[in-house]
Amino acid sequence: MLTSRWAHAVYALAGVAALVALCLLVHPLREAIGHAAHGDTKALREQLRGTGAAGVALLYGLMLAHVVVIFPAEITNMVAGFTYGIPLGILICTTGWFLSGLGTYALGVIAGRPLIEKLAGAGRVASAERMMDRGGWEFLLVVRLLPFVPFSIVGYVAGATNVPLFRFAWTTLLGAIPLVTLAVVLGSRLSDFSLGDPLVWGSILVFVLLIAVGHPVGRRFQARAKTKA
Repeated sequence: MLTSRWAHAVYALAGVAALVALCLLVHPLREAIGHAAHGDTKALREQLRGTGAAGVALLYGLMLAHVVVIFPAEITNMVAGFTYGIPLGILICTTGWFLSGLGTYALGVIAGRPLIEKLAGAGRVASAERMMDRGGWEFLLVVRLLPFVPFSIVGYVAGATNVPLFRFAWTTLLGAIPLVTLAVVLGSRLSDFSLGDPLVWGSILVFVLLIAVGHPVGRRFQARAKTKA
């Protein structure tokens, strides 16, 4: 058992090291991560201007880098909407975040529960595990709809606590679409932002509603997990 845990830790560290090295050594990706980390949508838009397919590849690289480098996911989505328009922006971001989600799940599996508990705290991991177990696919789907829940953390914990891969995969793909769409739509309007635009105020309204219902929904799942524990 101890040898297995050490092996998992080594594999996890190797995977993280490889991703970090990629982020540091590929200059455009390193620059894009810096813009995203600082919330600088203007600089990221300028970096992608006129890059075509290379810009799409850079966006995918940015979303995969999110497995180990945490930054606001909305930055990438808004810039994709501005640069490539709504339909293509949604396609790029939905597939990109799906792959990123699978990466966080894999890291959680490889790292194992002990390492994830050290990083996130044993109490939080145990609570999340109960909610994922008792709430089933509904919890995993709902948690993807909540703007304030860190995207990567869900994957780490799901992988470390043995949530079925298929359940995690389809809920991540389907659950990511609403928030991705909202951010892409808002991003497509960055050049001439106006609250009078129905797409803008409609997206903002939906975003606010998701935040408003997020807290009571989360409390309900927590209560269900405690009563069935």
